[in-house]
Amino acid sequence: MKNFRDKVCVVTGAGSGMGRTMSIRLARQGAKVAISDVDPEGLSTTERLIKEAAPGAEVHSQLLNVAEREAVLEYADTVAKHFGGVNAIFNNAGIAHHGEVESMEFKDIERIMDVDYWGVVNGTKAFMPYIIASGDGAIVNTSSLFGLLSEPGQSAYNSAKFAVRGFTESLRQEMLISHPSVKVTCVHPGGIKTAVARNATTSGGYDQKAAAEFFDKYLASMSPEKAADVILHGVSKEKARVLVGMDAKVLDLFVRVTGSAYQGVVARVTKLGTAKLKSH
Repeated sequence: MKNFRDKVCVVTGAGSGMGRTMSIRLARQGAKVAISDVDPEGLSTTERLIKEAAPGAEVHSQLLNVAEREAVLEYADTVAKHFGGVNAIFNNAGIAHHGEVESMEFKDIERIMDVDYWGVVNGTKAFMPYIIASGDGAIVNTSSLFGLLSEPGQSAYNSAKFAVRGFTESLRQEMLISHPSVKVTCVHPGGIKTAVARNATTSGGYDQKAAAEFFDKYLASMSPEKAADVILHGVSKEKARVLVGMDAKVLDLFVRVTGSAYQGVVARVTKLGTAKLKSH
C-alpha cells in the first residue's frame, strides 16, 4: 500500500488523539474512512472535522467497543458491505491504568488486556479476510514505547503492549509467507499529546492528576498531528516497525545496548520521579 487514495481504511479509537488525526489525514489523502470509538461526542467531532478538512470524503462512523468480539466481527462485515471491501485496519484504540501489581485487582489487568490487546486481535481477525481479498492491504497495530521497555507501575499496560508487539511481529511473518500483498506494521509511540494519560484509571493511591500533569508537561513531546504523519509515512513505506518520537528511538536503542540492565536504571529514575511528584 504505497498510498491511501481510494483505499478503504478503518481506524479504531478515532474519537480523539492519534486516531482522530490519522482519520483526518487519511481522508485528506483520498481514502474512504471508517471510524469508531466508544465516545459518541468524540466520534461525532471527528466525523465533523474530517468533512471540514476533506469535503466530499466518504466517512462511515459507528460506536464500537473493540473489547466486544462479536460486535467487532459484525462491524467488519458492516464496513465491508458499506464500502464494498476493506484495504487497511488501524487498530489504534487503547486505554491505560497506573498502579503496582501488589495493589491492582485482577479486573484492572483484565480490562487493559481486553481493550489494548484483545481489541487488536479482534480487529485483526475480523478484518483480515477482507484485507487479504483486497490484494493491496495493511494491518497496522498500535503498541507503545512500553512495548519496547517496561516501567514500574505500568505492568498491565506493559503486558498488553508487549503482547501486541509479539502478535504483530508474528503476524507479519505469516503474511510474508502466505499473503505478501498484506503489509503488517507495529507502531510504537512515545510521549504523544493525547488524553490517554489523563483518562487513565489508577489503583493503590496513585496520584493520577499529578502524574498526568507531569506527563503532559515533561514527557508528551509530540503532537498527535505529527505522530499521525510519522505513522502514515511508515505504513506507506511498508515498514515493519514505526518508532514515533525521539524518546521512542532513544529508549529503544538504550534497551538494545543495555539488555536487562535497563531495568535497574529505569527503577531508579522512576523512584526519583515519584519522589518529585510527592514533593509537589
